[in-house]
Amino acid sequence: MKFEGISGLNSRQVEESRRLHGTNELPPPEEESFWDKLKDNFGDPLIKILCVALGITMFLALIGYADWVEGMGIAVAVFLATFVSTYSEYKNESSFRKLQEEASRAENNVFRNGQLEKIHAADVVVGDQVLLQAGDKIPADGELSHGDLHVNQVTLTGERDSVQKKVPSLGFVPEDKSNFFDENLCFRGTVIDDGEAILKVHSIGSKTFYGQLHDELKDVEDRESPLQGKLSDLADGVANFAYVGASLIAVSFMFKQIVLDNNYELSKILEYLTYSNWQVALHDIVTSVILAIIVIVVAVPEGLPMMIAIVLSLNMRKLLKAKVLVRKLLGIETAGSLNILFVDKTGTLTKGVFTPTSFISGAPHNFQSFLEIPSVLRSVLAFSIRESTSAFIGEQGPVGGNASDRALLQFLASHSPTPVTNEYLREDTECHTKNEILFNSERKFSSIQLTLSKDYPNYLKSITKNNTITIVKGAPDIILNHCATFLNGDGKVERNLNVEALNNRLNEESKKGIRVIAIAVTESEIKEDQSIPSALTLVGVMGIEDEIRRESGPAIETAKRAGIQVVMITGDRKETATAVASQLGLLSDGKTVITSQQLQSLSEEKLQEMVSTIGVISRALPTDKSRLVRACQKLGLVVGMTGDGVNDSAALQQADVGFAMGSGSEVAKEASDIVIMDDNFESITRAVLFGRTVFKSIRKFIVFQSTVNCASLLIVFLGPFFGFDFPLTLIQLLWVNLVMDTLAAMAFGGEPALERYMTEEKPIKRDEAIISVQMWSSILINGFFIAVMCVIALLWPPVRELFVRNGKPDEAVFLTAFFAFFIFLTNFNAFNARTHKINIFDHIFGNSGFVWVVLIIFVVQITFTYVGGNVLRTVGLTFHEWITVIAASSVIIPFDLGRKLLLGPYLDKHYPH
Repeated sequence: MKFEGISGLNSRQVEESRRLHGTNELPPPEEESFWDKLKDNFGDPLIKILCVALGITMFLALIGYADWVEGMGIAVAVFLATFVSTYSEYKNESSFRKLQEEASRAENNVFRNGQLEKIHAADVVVGDQVLLQAGDKIPADGELSHGDLHVNQVTLTGERDSVQKKVPSLGFVPEDKSNFFDENLCFRGTVIDDGEAILKVHSIGSKTFYGQLHDELKDVEDRESPLQGKLSDLADGVANFAYVGASLIAVSFMFKQIVLDNNYELSKILEYLTYSNWQVALHDIVTSVILAIIVIVVAVPEGLPMMIAIVLSLNMRKLLKAKVLVRKLLGIETAGSLNILFVDKTGTLTKGVFTPTSFISGAPHNFQSFLEIPSVLRSVLAFSIRESTSAFIGEQGPVGGNASDRALLQFLASHSPTPVTNEYLREDTECHTKNEILFNSERKFSSIQLTLSKDYPNYLKSITKNNTITIVKGAPDIILNHCATFLNGDGKVERNLNVEALNNRLNEESKKGIRVIAIAVTESEIKEDQSIPSALTLVGVMGIEDEIRRESGPAIETAKRAGIQVVMITGDRKETATAVASQLGLLSDGKTVITSQQLQSLSEEKLQEMVSTIGVISRALPTDKSRLVRACQKLGLVVGMTGDGVNDSAALQQADVGFAMGSGSEVAKEASDIVIMDDNFESITRAVLFGRTVFKSIRKFIVFQSTVNCASLLIVFLGPFFGFDFPLTLIQLLWVNLVMDTLAAMAFGGEPALERYMTEEKPIKRDEAIISVQMWSSILINGFFIAVMCVIALLWPPVRELFVRNGKPDEAVFLTAFFAFFIFLTNFNAFNARTHKINIFDHIFGNSGFVWVVLIIFVVQITFTYVGGNVLRTVGLTFHEWITVIAASSVIIPFDLGRKLLLGPYLDKHYPH
């Protein structure tokens, strides 16, 4: 086996190295602290203007023309509201970032204690020997001790061209340890494009070149997602509306003070405007300015930009439990809009654990187990597998290499699992690697050229006469075309290989869903152009099975019901692909299987016509993926793409949502938006479900908040015309703001992910407005109804008569009840905003946070009436009065049920959810 005999550090040496050289951790990037965020929020121009206005109010209070209690109350309320919203945003952003970092830690294969172990990159120490393969990210600085690589150093140099790295000569001492183009030096943070090698680590952590540049190399890209853009546009629109509304409210307040309060008498109006009355006029002007600013503070949805952070933070643990790591917010939002999803077969729809099933010789004869194969042919097969793999037999079976390599090695170990008891796993001749071509999905084969010792075993002498042997493994349709001979059971070379008969046998295996790998040998050397060697002699073809995941079929059916077209992409033969796709239900509804060759023959126009009929792409190349993404996007489809290899990164970046596999390469993960940590298709459907849930949660929040905005603006605007300076005081408005921003975001942020979002609803359209017609119906009708109910409460005498003290209506009690009435109306309306269904308790206990927040608002509101006093303009109410207020405010629920019953059928028909 390749790299045989490398033991690496033992546990004691690892601890000693860590003690001497430290760890491979990099210092965390600087983050905006809570106090910096709070300072920024208080730097808002509106807050500054409000502080100036409050200063003037306090000055007027000192000379007896204003109430200092209210001024102080407003100041405290503004501080608390800003403090709470800042803390909530900071806490949720920090939680989300920490979870992301923990879940996305890179791993590497390292030789330790004579075994190949997978460890976190942060645990690598100086002296470690790290196995590097295509797609891996180099975890530390060092030099190669075995093999060679082509490395992408774009993170350090900005150049995307691969640079070759080789094993240095004995006694090598670098002149410049920061010379990226030195073929003998490897650097942390760079990525393996091709090759396989072992890195001897000499610098870790901050001592690496990457570590020294860490602060400068931080990812500064902060793309705004489509949903964030929509929310920003909505916030801007609401803000502009609020500025106009606040100006009108300020004018209406001054009109009342100047005209209405003076009964339209010109002499009194002129007296009010005289210089001698300047303190009163200044107080009213300042009050109108404060009122306008607070109206803006209430109306402008500061909670909207914060909403995504809260929703994703609350859902991050749920997503991680579902084995979904969100790398970019763009991904989880867009996942809810997917129209078509291209998914790799191996490891995603299947388990990705290959089991050897049979060996077919060139004769062709079928052997079900390793020991059934004639002894000489068995020895050649064992040599060919053993010397061309980077997998190893570990304590738990084969490790390292790729899944196919491990399966082939498992075939040798099937009758005896260790080299001690299994002669076919032991080296029986000394050989050295002279050249190698690693497998990739474009060439579909790998080869390794070996130089044998002079006393190489007899079973190889019919294959080579010059101590050179090249082993080739790969797709039979590539390799068989270069085979004119085959090995018989005695290990002798026979001519006239019956390719047709062999292909018929392979097709029978493929129709069972078996993957086939051809193994051939030659004494020809590997060509400089890395094309397949000529004059191959077929050793045989291995059949390996990759069991379909039990959950894949139901998950594909779920995706279909959700309006998503699923297309399987595989490198397998058409027959194998068809067998697997049929079992998964991918070929129903007239879907077809096409090969990569057929795909390449299609024009762009024809491909776009055919997209909706494709169920499987077999023998696929990485370039096929990128072409399919472009074709679908031209049709206006939202495209999802899965990938795990280096060559998949371009398609993952081009797709609207790139899903990388957790077991895949670091290159693929960095190119992706979402990492599916268990490589399971079912987890992809969970990501789509959460994407739809996030969008719906935000919409529910918008309905609730916008309804409160609509109602409060109408009440404050109309109040002066009905003789009320402040139907809701400035401090009460700030409490309303706290309720509908921070607390509402918490209430709606934990909405459950319901399966009906996948089974009953189609993808969210790419250009769908954030506020739908159904939402406008709820916002405008319920907002207007709340305002009307409040105006009736203010003007209808029988209402006042419900709140009496000493036998007559009490103004303070009435205004306290009115304040509670408005808060309770909006709080009850939260139940309406949660669902468009008649059952307002639909899955309500799936979001326990909602229940708790609603109860907290009721409890705090009642408590405030007893402890608020002059600041909140409240007094205590009796139990009977509380029951009256709560019962009256609950009227919003039957009213909205009526709206849903009357308008629902029409809206569902013409403007479906």
